Amino acid sequence: MTLAPIRTRYAPSPTGDPHIGNIRSALFSWAFARANGGQFLLRIEDTDRNRLVETSVQAIMDSLRWLGIDWDEGPDVGGPHAPYFQSQRLPLYQKAARSLIDAGRAYRCFCTAERLDQMRAAQAAAKRPPGYDGLCRDIAPAESERRARSERFVVRFKMRREGETVLDDVVRGRVVFENALQDDFVALKSDGFPTYHLGVVVDDTEMEITHAIRGDEWISSAPKHIQLYEALGWEPPLWVHLPLILGPDHKKLSKRSGDTAVLDYLRNGYLPEAMINFLAFLGWSLDDHTSLVSITDLRLYFSLDRVVPNPAVFDIDRLNYLNGHYIRDMGEDRWCDTIAEWCERQLPASIPRPIDGALVEAVAPLLRERVARLDEIAPMVEFLFGYEAPEYAPDLLTERTAGVEEALGIVDAALLALDGVGAAAWGRESVEAAIRGMEASLGMKLRKFVPVLYVAEMGRAQGIPLFDSLALLGRERTLVRLRRARALLEHHHR
Repeated sequence: MTLAPIRTRYAPSPTGDPHIGNIRSALFSWAFARANGGQFLLRIEDTDRNRLVETSVQAIMDSLRWLGIDWDEGPDVGGPHAPYFQSQRLPLYQKAARSLIDAGRAYRCFCTAERLDQMRAAQAAAKRPPGYDGLCRDIAPAESERRARSERFVVRFKMRREGETVLDDVVRGRVVFENALQDDFVALKSDGFPTYHLGVVVDDTEMEITHAIRGDEWISSAPKHIQLYEALGWEPPLWVHLPLILGPDHKKLSKRSGDTAVLDYLRNGYLPEAMINFLAFLGWSLDDHTSLVSITDLRLYFSLDRVVPNPAVFDIDRLNYLNGHYIRDMGEDRWCDTIAEWCERQLPASIPRPIDGALVEAVAPLLRERVARLDEIAPMVEFLFGYEAPEYAPDLLTERTAGVEEALGIVDAALLALDGVGAAAWGRESVEAAIRGMEASLGMKLRKFVPVLYVAEMGRAQGIPLFDSLALLGRERTLVRLRRARALLEHHHR
Protein backbone atom coordinates (compact mmCIF):
# COMPACT_ATOMS: atom_id res chain seq x y z
CA MET A 1 0.00 0.00 0.00
CA THR A 2 1.12 3.55 -0.51
CA LEU A 3 2.10 5.39 2.67
CA ALA A 4 1.84 8.89 1.25
CA PRO A 5 0.05 10.89 2.25
CA ILE A 6 -0.32 9.40 5.72
CA ARG A 7 -3.88 9.60 6.98
CA THR A 8 -4.89 8.80 10.54
CA ARG A 9 -8.12 9.22 12.43
CA TYR A 10 -9.63 9.52 15.86
CA ALA A 11 -13.01 7.83 15.86
CA PRO A 12 -14.64 7.96 19.31
CA SER A 13 -18.12 6.81 20.24
CA PRO A 14 -20.17 9.67 21.74
CA THR A 15 -21.23 7.64 24.77
CA GLY A 16 -19.65 9.97 27.34
CA ASP A 17 -16.78 12.38 27.81
CA PRO A 18 -13.46 11.06 26.43
CA HIS A 19 -11.06 9.61 28.97
CA ILE A 20 -7.27 9.43 29.21
CA GLY A 21 -6.68 6.27 27.16
CA ASN A 22 -9.03 7.44 24.46
CA ILE A 23 -7.38 10.84 24.11
CA ARG A 24 -3.89 9.28 24.21
CA SER A 25 -4.84 7.41 21.02
CA ALA A 26 -6.02 10.68 19.47
CA LEU A 27 -2.76 12.42 20.42
CA PHE A 28 -0.56 9.70 18.94
CA SER A 29 -2.64 9.54 15.76
CA TRP A 30 -2.49 13.31 15.39
CA ALA A 31 1.23 13.52 16.16
CA PHE A 32 2.11 10.78 13.67
CA ALA A 33 0.15 12.47 10.90
CA ARG A 34 1.62 15.90 11.65
CA ALA A 35 5.21 14.63 11.91
CA ASN A 36 4.87 13.03 8.49
CA GLY A 37 3.02 15.82 6.66
CA GLY A 38 -0.19 13.81 6.60
CA GLN A 39 -3.83 14.39 7.50
CA PHE A 40 -5.69 13.72 10.73
CA LEU A 41 -9.45 13.08 10.69
CA LEU A 42 -12.14 13.20 13.35
CA ARG A 43 -14.97 10.72 12.85
CA ILE A 44 -17.88 10.17 15.24
CA GLU A 45 -18.90 6.52 15.54
CA ASP A 46 -22.44 7.04 16.80
CA THR A 47 -23.96 3.69 15.88
CA ASP A 48 -24.66 2.56 19.46
CA ARG A 49 -27.95 4.44 19.66
CA ASN A 50 -28.84 3.15 23.12
CA ARG A 51 -25.77 4.66 24.78
CA LEU A 52 -25.61 8.04 23.05
CA VAL A 53 -24.90 11.02 25.32
CA GLU A 54 -26.19 14.28 23.87
CA THR A 55 -23.28 16.40 25.11
CA SER A 56 -20.58 13.94 24.18
CA VAL A 57 -19.66 15.22 20.71
CA GLN A 58 -19.04 18.71 22.07
CA ALA A 59 -16.98 17.24 24.93
CA ILE A 60 -14.89 15.29 22.41
CA MET A 61 -14.12 18.40 20.38
CA ASP A 62 -13.55 20.54 23.48
CA SER A 63 -11.06 17.97 24.82
CA LEU A 64 -9.09 17.94 21.58
CA ARG A 65 -9.08 21.72 21.26
CA TRP A 66 -7.97 22.18 24.88
CA LEU A 67 -4.90 20.08 24.11
CA GLY A 68 -4.20 21.81 20.80
CA ILE A 69 -5.13 18.81 18.65
CA ASP A 70 -6.63 20.06 15.39
CA TRP A 71 -8.17 18.02 12.58
CA ASP A 72 -8.16 18.37 8.82
CA GLU A 73 -11.52 16.68 8.22
CA GLY A 74 -14.39 16.20 10.61
CA PRO A 75 -17.94 17.06 11.65
CA ASP A 76 -17.44 20.80 11.98
CA VAL A 77 -14.85 21.40 9.25
CA GLY A 78 -16.18 19.08 6.56
CA GLY A 79 -14.00 17.46 3.94
CA PRO A 80 -14.08 15.24 0.86
CA HIS A 81 -15.27 12.20 2.83
CA ALA A 82 -18.25 13.81 4.56
CA PRO A 83 -20.42 13.09 6.42
CA TYR A 84 -18.28 12.29 9.45
CA PHE A 85 -21.05 10.85 11.63
CA GLN A 86 -21.56 7.13 11.05
CA SER A 87 -25.31 7.51 11.60
CA GLN A 88 -25.35 9.56 8.38
CA ARG A 89 -23.43 6.94 6.39
CA LEU A 90 -25.78 3.92 6.68
CA PRO A 91 -26.09 3.15 2.93
CA LEU A 92 -22.33 2.46 2.80
CA TYR A 93 -22.52 -0.21 5.51
CA GLN A 94 -25.67 -1.76 4.11
CA LYS A 95 -24.05 -1.99 0.67
CA ALA A 96 -20.99 -3.68 2.18
CA ALA A 97 -23.17 -6.12 4.12
CA ARG A 98 -25.10 -6.99 0.95
CA SER A 99 -21.89 -7.64 -0.96
CA LEU A 100 -20.66 -9.94 1.83
CA ILE A 101 -23.94 -11.90 1.70
CA ASP A 102 -23.70 -12.20 -2.09
CA ALA A 103 -20.09 -13.42 -1.79
CA GLY A 104 -21.07 -16.06 0.78
CA ARG A 105 -19.02 -14.41 3.56
CA ALA A 106 -22.02 -13.20 5.58
CA TYR A 107 -25.53 -14.44 6.27
CA ARG A 108 -28.80 -13.28 7.75
CA CYS A 109 -29.40 -14.50 11.27
CA PHE A 110 -33.05 -14.73 12.33
CA CYS A 111 -32.43 -15.88 15.90
CA THR A 112 -34.55 -14.06 18.45
CA ALA A 113 -33.14 -12.42 21.57
CA GLU A 114 -34.85 -15.11 23.65
CA ARG A 115 -33.22 -17.91 21.65
CA LEU A 116 -29.77 -16.28 21.99
CA ASP A 117 -30.26 -15.88 25.75
CA GLN A 118 -31.12 -19.57 26.06
CA MET A 119 -28.08 -20.49 23.96
CA ARG A 120 -25.74 -18.46 26.17
CA ALA A 121 -27.25 -19.90 29.34
CA ALA A 122 -26.75 -23.44 28.03
CA GLN A 123 -23.14 -22.65 27.09
CA ALA A 124 -22.47 -21.23 30.55
CA ALA A 125 -24.06 -24.26 32.24
CA ALA A 126 -21.94 -26.61 30.15
CA LYS A 127 -18.86 -24.45 30.82
CA ARG A 128 -18.32 -23.93 27.11
CA PRO A 129 -16.94 -20.67 25.71
CA PRO A 130 -19.65 -18.21 24.64
CA GLY A 131 -20.31 -17.62 20.97
CA TYR A 132 -22.92 -17.96 18.28
CA ASP A 133 -23.67 -21.62 17.53
CA GLY A 134 -24.16 -21.13 13.78
CA LEU A 135 -27.84 -22.10 13.58
CA CYS A 136 -28.51 -19.72 10.68
CA ARG A 137 -25.11 -20.07 9.02
CA ASP A 138 -26.21 -22.51 6.32
CA ILE A 139 -29.73 -21.29 5.52
CA ALA A 140 -30.19 -21.48 1.76
CA PRO A 141 -29.97 -18.09 0.00
CA ALA A 142 -33.50 -18.32 -1.41
CA GLU A 143 -34.97 -19.13 2.01
CA SER A 144 -32.95 -16.29 3.57
CA GLU A 145 -34.31 -13.83 1.01
CA ARG A 146 -37.88 -15.05 1.59
CA ARG A 147 -37.68 -14.87 5.38
CA ALA A 148 -36.05 -11.42 5.25
CA ARG A 149 -39.27 -9.98 3.84
CA SER A 150 -41.21 -10.75 7.01
CA GLU A 151 -38.75 -11.47 9.82
CA ARG A 152 -36.27 -9.33 11.72
CA PHE A 153 -32.68 -10.29 11.19
CA VAL A 154 -29.09 -9.25 11.72
CA VAL A 155 -26.24 -9.86 9.31
CA ARG A 156 -23.49 -12.03 10.72
CA PHE A 157 -20.03 -12.28 9.21
CA LYS A 158 -18.94 -15.82 8.43
CA MET A 159 -15.53 -16.16 10.08
CA ARG A 160 -13.24 -18.84 8.67
CA ARG A 161 -13.16 -21.86 10.95
CA GLU A 162 -9.88 -23.37 9.75
CA GLY A 163 -6.33 -22.12 9.88
CA GLU A 164 -5.02 -18.91 11.41
CA THR A 165 -5.46 -15.17 11.05
CA VAL A 166 -2.26 -13.17 11.40
CA LEU A 167 -2.00 -9.60 12.65
CA ASP A 168 1.18 -7.79 11.63
CA ASP A 169 1.28 -4.94 14.09
CA VAL A 170 3.69 -2.00 13.96
CA VAL A 171 4.17 -2.10 17.75
CA ARG A 172 3.60 -5.75 18.69
CA GLY A 173 4.92 -7.49 15.60
CA ARG A 174 3.30 -10.76 14.53
CA VAL A 175 0.23 -11.91 16.48
CA VAL A 176 -1.44 -15.19 15.50
CA PHE A 177 -5.10 -16.07 16.13
CA GLU A 178 -6.64 -19.54 15.80
CA ASN A 179 -9.69 -19.28 13.57
CA ALA A 180 -11.38 -22.17 15.38
CA LEU A 181 -11.69 -19.90 18.41
CA GLN A 182 -13.38 -17.09 16.50
CA ASP A 183 -17.10 -16.34 16.47
CA ASP A 184 -19.51 -15.35 13.70
CA PHE A 185 -20.09 -11.78 14.84
CA VAL A 186 -22.91 -9.38 14.02
CA ALA A 187 -21.80 -6.95 11.30
CA LEU A 188 -25.12 -5.21 10.65
CA LYS A 189 -27.82 -4.85 13.30
CA SER A 190 -31.53 -5.33 12.72
CA ASP A 191 -32.05 -1.54 12.64
CA GLY A 192 -29.68 -1.19 9.68
CA PHE A 193 -26.86 0.27 11.79
CA PRO A 194 -23.43 -1.36 11.62
CA THR A 195 -21.56 -2.73 14.59
CA TYR A 196 -18.15 -1.25 15.31
CA HIS A 197 -16.44 -3.97 13.30
CA LEU A 198 -18.14 -3.35 9.97
CA GLY A 199 -18.34 0.43 10.47
CA VAL A 200 -14.64 0.89 11.15
CA VAL A 201 -13.57 -1.24 8.18
CA VAL A 202 -15.89 0.51 5.73
CA ASP A 203 -15.04 4.01 6.93
CA ASP A 204 -11.30 3.52 7.26
CA THR A 205 -11.29 2.26 3.66
CA GLU A 206 -13.58 4.96 2.28
CA MET A 207 -11.64 7.67 4.14
CA GLU A 208 -8.30 6.29 2.92
CA ILE A 209 -6.85 5.75 6.39
CA THR A 210 -3.28 4.46 6.14
CA HIS A 211 -2.59 3.76 9.83
CA ALA A 212 -5.21 2.50 12.30
CA ILE A 213 -3.78 3.67 15.63
CA ARG A 214 -5.85 2.46 18.57
CA GLY A 215 -5.66 1.02 22.06
CA ASP A 216 -4.35 -2.42 22.90
CA GLU A 217 -7.84 -3.54 23.94
CA TRP A 218 -8.79 -3.78 20.25
CA ILE A 219 -6.23 -6.50 19.45
CA SER A 220 -8.80 -9.21 20.16
CA SER A 221 -11.00 -7.68 17.42
CA ALA A 222 -8.19 -7.70 14.86
CA PRO A 223 -9.08 -11.12 13.33
CA LYS A 224 -12.59 -9.86 12.62
CA HIS A 225 -11.29 -6.76 10.89
CA ILE A 226 -8.56 -8.54 8.97
CA GLN A 227 -11.01 -11.13 7.62
CA LEU A 228 -13.52 -8.40 6.75
CA TYR A 229 -10.88 -6.63 4.65
CA GLU A 230 -10.04 -9.89 2.88
CA ALA A 231 -13.70 -10.73 2.23
CA LEU A 232 -14.42 -7.26 0.83
CA GLY A 233 -11.28 -7.30 -1.29
CA TRP A 234 -9.94 -4.16 0.34
CA GLU A 235 -6.42 -3.35 1.48
CA PRO A 236 -6.18 -2.85 5.25
CA PRO A 237 -4.30 0.00 6.90
CA LEU A 238 -1.18 -0.61 8.92
CA TRP A 239 -2.22 -1.71 12.40
CA VAL A 240 -0.81 0.14 15.39
CA HIS A 241 -1.99 -1.03 18.81
CA LEU A 242 -0.87 1.23 21.64
CA PRO A 243 0.10 -0.21 25.03
CA LEU A 244 -2.37 -0.52 27.86
CA ILE A 245 -2.44 2.19 30.52
CA LEU A 246 -2.38 0.75 34.04
CA GLY A 247 -3.03 2.40 37.38
CA PRO A 248 -0.29 2.87 40.00
CA ASP A 249 -1.23 -0.59 41.34
CA HIS A 250 -0.44 -2.04 37.89
CA LYS A 251 -4.07 -3.04 37.46
CA LYS A 252 -6.46 -1.83 34.78
CA LEU A 253 -6.85 1.92 34.92
CA SER A 254 -10.02 2.94 36.74
CA LYS A 255 -11.69 6.22 37.64
CA ARG A 256 -10.11 5.96 41.07
CA SER A 257 -6.61 5.62 39.61
CA GLY A 258 -6.85 8.35 36.96
CA ASP A 259 -9.16 7.21 34.17
CA THR A 260 -11.44 10.20 34.48
CA ALA A 261 -12.75 12.42 31.72
CA VAL A 262 -10.07 14.62 30.16
CA LEU A 263 -12.18 17.73 30.70
CA ASP A 264 -12.18 16.96 34.44
CA TYR A 265 -8.44 17.57 34.38
CA LEU A 266 -9.12 20.94 32.78
CA ARG A 267 -11.71 21.71 35.46
CA ASN A 268 -9.32 20.56 38.19
CA GLY A 269 -6.63 23.00 37.17
CA TYR A 270 -4.25 21.14 34.89
CA LEU A 271 -2.52 22.90 32.02
CA PRO A 272 -2.71 21.53 28.46
CA GLU A 273 1.10 21.57 28.26
CA ALA A 274 1.33 19.27 31.27
CA MET A 275 -1.33 16.90 29.98
CA ILE A 276 0.30 16.70 26.54
CA ASN A 277 3.71 15.98 28.11
CA PHE A 278 2.15 13.38 30.41
CA LEU A 279 0.14 11.61 27.71
CA ALA A 280 3.09 11.53 25.30
CA PHE A 281 5.12 9.41 27.70
CA LEU A 282 2.34 6.85 28.23
CA GLY A 283 3.94 4.40 25.83
CA TRP A 284 6.33 6.62 23.86
CA SER A 285 9.53 8.57 24.37
CA LEU A 286 11.47 11.06 22.29
CA ASP A 287 14.82 9.47 23.19
CA ASP A 288 16.51 7.86 26.18
CA HIS A 289 16.95 11.02 28.25
CA THR A 290 14.37 13.72 27.40
CA SER A 291 11.59 14.05 29.98
CA LEU A 292 9.90 17.27 28.81
CA VAL A 293 8.21 17.51 25.42
CA SER A 294 5.86 20.08 23.95
CA ILE A 295 3.13 19.67 21.39
CA THR A 296 5.53 21.30 18.93
CA ASP A 297 8.08 18.57 19.66
CA LEU A 298 5.44 15.94 18.95
CA ARG A 299 4.44 17.65 15.73
CA LEU A 300 8.07 17.57 14.58
CA TYR A 301 9.55 14.38 16.01
CA PHE A 302 6.88 11.81 16.84
CA SER A 303 7.59 8.37 15.39
CA LEU A 304 5.95 5.00 15.81
CA ASP A 305 9.27 3.22 16.26
CA ARG A 306 9.52 4.83 19.72
CA VAL A 307 6.17 3.37 20.83
CA VAL A 308 6.68 0.39 23.13
CA PRO A 309 4.36 -2.60 23.66
CA ASN A 310 4.82 -2.68 27.44
CA PRO A 311 1.96 -1.26 29.55
CA ALA A 312 2.33 2.34 30.69
CA VAL A 313 1.60 3.38 34.27
CA PHE A 314 -0.59 6.37 35.08
CA ASP A 315 1.33 8.29 37.76
CA ILE A 316 -0.68 11.22 39.13
CA ASP A 317 2.38 12.46 41.04
CA ARG A 318 4.21 12.77 37.74
CA LEU A 319 1.31 14.71 36.24
CA ASN A 320 1.25 17.05 39.24
CA TYR A 321 5.00 17.57 38.95
CA LEU A 322 4.68 18.43 35.26
CA ASN A 323 1.81 20.79 35.97
CA GLY A 324 3.87 22.59 38.59
CA HIS A 325 6.77 22.81 36.16
CA TYR A 326 4.65 24.43 33.46
CA ILE A 327 3.08 26.82 35.98
CA ARG A 328 6.54 28.00 36.99
CA ASP A 329 7.49 28.26 33.33
CA MET A 330 4.63 30.68 32.54
CA GLY A 331 5.33 34.25 31.55
CA GLU A 332 4.34 36.88 34.11
CA ASP A 333 1.39 38.23 32.13
CA ARG A 334 -0.08 34.80 31.47
CA TRP A 335 0.38 33.82 35.12
CA CYS A 336 -1.46 36.92 36.34
CA ASP A 337 -4.22 36.35 33.79
CA THR A 338 -4.50 32.74 34.96
CA ILE A 339 -4.78 33.75 38.62
CA ALA A 340 -7.47 36.30 37.77
CA GLU A 341 -9.36 33.76 35.65
CA TRP A 342 -9.43 31.12 38.40
CA CYS A 343 -10.33 33.69 41.04
CA GLU A 344 -13.21 34.92 38.90
CA ARG A 345 -14.35 31.34 38.50
CA GLN A 346 -13.95 30.03 42.05
CA LEU A 347 -14.06 32.82 44.61
CA PRO A 348 -17.39 33.30 46.44
CA ALA A 349 -19.98 35.53 44.81
CA SER A 350 -19.70 37.90 47.77
CA ILE A 351 -16.26 39.02 46.58
CA PRO A 352 -16.58 41.96 44.15
CA ARG A 353 -15.90 41.47 40.46
CA PRO A 354 -13.83 42.15 38.52
CA ILE A 355 -11.04 40.75 40.66
CA ASP A 356 -8.57 43.41 41.87
CA GLY A 357 -5.77 43.30 39.28
CA ALA A 358 -3.24 45.07 41.50
CA LEU A 359 -3.77 42.51 44.25
CA VAL A 360 -3.42 39.66 41.75
CA GLU A 361 -0.14 41.12 40.52
CA ALA A 362 1.14 41.47 44.07
CA VAL A 363 0.27 37.93 45.12
CA ALA A 364 1.37 36.25 41.87
CA PRO A 365 5.04 35.71 42.88
CA LEU A 366 3.95 34.18 46.19
CA LEU A 367 1.74 31.60 44.50
CA ARG A 368 3.95 30.38 41.69
CA GLU A 369 6.14 28.01 43.74
CA ARG A 370 3.25 26.74 45.86
CA VAL A 371 0.65 25.75 43.30
CA ALA A 372 0.62 22.36 41.60
CA ARG A 373 -2.88 22.75 40.16
CA LEU A 374 -4.74 25.89 39.17
CA ASP A 375 -7.75 24.99 41.30
CA GLU A 376 -5.52 25.55 44.34
CA ILE A 377 -5.22 29.27 43.58
CA ALA A 378 -8.57 30.59 44.80
CA PRO A 379 -8.56 28.78 48.18
CA MET A 380 -5.06 30.14 48.83
CA VAL A 381 -5.88 33.77 48.08
CA GLU A 382 -9.52 34.07 49.14
CA PHE A 383 -8.44 35.64 52.46
CA LEU A 384 -6.97 38.64 50.62
CA PHE A 385 -10.24 39.76 49.02
CA GLY A 386 -12.48 40.25 52.04
CA TYR A 387 -12.44 42.35 55.19
CA GLU A 388 -12.60 39.39 57.54
CA ALA A 389 -10.98 36.00 57.13
CA PRO A 390 -12.97 33.26 55.35
CA GLU A 391 -15.15 31.23 57.71
CA TYR A 392 -13.32 28.52 59.65
CA ALA A 393 -14.02 26.12 62.49
CA PRO A 394 -12.74 27.48 65.87
CA ASP A 395 -11.09 24.10 66.49
CA LEU A 396 -8.58 24.95 63.77
CA LEU A 397 -7.08 27.59 66.06
CA THR A 398 -6.20 24.98 68.68
CA GLU A 399 -5.45 22.04 66.40
CA ARG A 400 -1.66 22.45 66.61
CA THR A 401 -1.43 23.84 70.13
CA ALA A 402 -1.65 22.43 73.64
CA GLY A 403 -5.17 23.84 73.92
CA VAL A 404 -7.27 26.99 74.10
CA GLU A 405 -5.06 28.68 76.70
CA GLU A 406 -1.95 28.36 74.56
CA ALA A 407 -3.78 29.52 71.43
CA LEU A 408 -5.13 32.55 73.33
CA GLY A 409 -1.61 33.37 74.48
CA ILE A 410 -0.36 33.26 70.89
CA VAL A 411 -3.15 35.54 69.62
CA ASP A 412 -2.62 38.01 72.47
CA ALA A 413 1.13 38.10 71.81
CA ALA A 414 0.46 38.73 68.10
CA LEU A 415 -1.99 41.53 68.88
CA LEU A 416 0.55 43.19 71.15
CA ALA A 417 3.44 42.79 68.69
CA LEU A 418 1.59 43.89 65.55
CA ASP A 419 -0.33 46.69 67.22
CA GLY A 420 3.07 48.22 67.87
CA VAL A 421 3.77 48.50 64.13
CA GLY A 422 2.36 51.78 62.88
CA ALA A 423 0.42 52.10 59.64
CA ALA A 424 3.20 54.10 58.00
CA ALA A 425 5.80 51.47 58.85
CA TRP A 426 3.63 48.49 57.93
CA GLY A 427 5.39 46.19 55.45
CA ARG A 428 6.90 42.77 55.11
CA GLU A 429 10.10 43.50 57.06
CA SER A 430 8.38 45.23 59.98
CA VAL A 431 5.72 42.48 60.20
CA GLU A 432 8.38 39.77 60.14
CA ALA A 433 10.41 41.49 62.86
CA ALA A 434 7.33 41.83 65.08
CA ILE A 435 6.28 38.20 64.68
CA ARG A 436 9.79 36.80 65.14
CA GLY A 437 9.99 38.85 68.33
CA MET A 438 7.13 36.73 69.68
CA GLU A 439 9.51 33.77 70.06
CA ALA A 440 11.06 35.36 73.14
CA SER A 441 7.79 36.47 74.75
CA LEU A 442 6.11 33.10 74.14
CA GLY A 443 9.16 30.94 74.78
CA MET A 444 8.48 28.84 71.68
CA LYS A 445 9.84 28.52 68.15
CA LEU A 446 8.17 30.31 65.25
CA ARG A 447 7.06 27.07 63.59
CA LYS A 448 5.08 26.12 66.71
CA PHE A 449 2.88 29.21 66.83
CA VAL A 450 2.52 30.45 63.24
CA PRO A 451 -0.23 27.91 62.39
CA VAL A 452 -2.52 29.81 64.80
CA LEU A 453 -1.77 33.05 62.96
CA TYR A 454 -2.38 31.40 59.58
CA VAL A 455 -5.83 30.27 60.71
CA ALA A 456 -6.68 33.65 62.22
CA GLU A 457 -5.66 35.58 59.11
CA MET A 458 -6.38 33.10 56.25
CA GLY A 459 -8.90 30.64 57.68
CA ARG A 460 -6.50 27.76 57.09
CA ALA A 461 -3.46 26.33 58.87
CA GLN A 462 -1.07 26.89 55.98
CA GLY A 463 -0.86 28.91 52.82
CA ILE A 464 1.28 31.47 51.06
CA PRO A 465 4.06 33.11 53.17
CA LEU A 466 2.66 34.69 56.30
CA PHE A 467 4.78 37.84 56.44
CA ASP A 468 4.03 38.75 52.81
CA SER A 469 0.36 37.95 53.34
CA LEU A 470 0.02 40.27 56.34
CA ALA A 471 1.85 43.01 54.47
CA LEU A 472 -0.74 42.70 51.68
CA LEU A 473 -3.65 42.53 54.12
CA GLY A 474 -2.64 45.74 55.82
CA ARG A 475 -2.61 46.68 59.49
CA GLU A 476 -6.35 47.18 60.03
CA ARG A 477 -7.54 43.89 58.54
CA THR A 478 -4.74 41.96 60.25
CA LEU A 479 -5.69 43.25 63.70
CA VAL A 480 -9.43 42.84 63.10
CA ARG A 481 -8.90 39.17 62.25
CA LEU A 482 -6.75 38.58 65.32
CA ARG A 483 -9.44 40.10 67.54
CA ARG A 484 -12.07 37.89 65.91
CA ALA A 485 -9.89 34.84 66.53
CA ARG A 486 -9.53 35.85 70.16
CA ALA A 487 -13.31 36.17 70.52
CA LEU A 488 -13.82 32.74 69.01
CA LEU A 489 -11.29 31.21 71.38
CA GLU A 490 -12.87 32.88 74.42
CA HIS A 491 -16.31 31.62 73.39
CA HIS A 492 -14.86 28.16 72.81
CA HIS A 493 -13.21 28.28 76.24
CA ARG A 494 -16.42 28.91 78.19
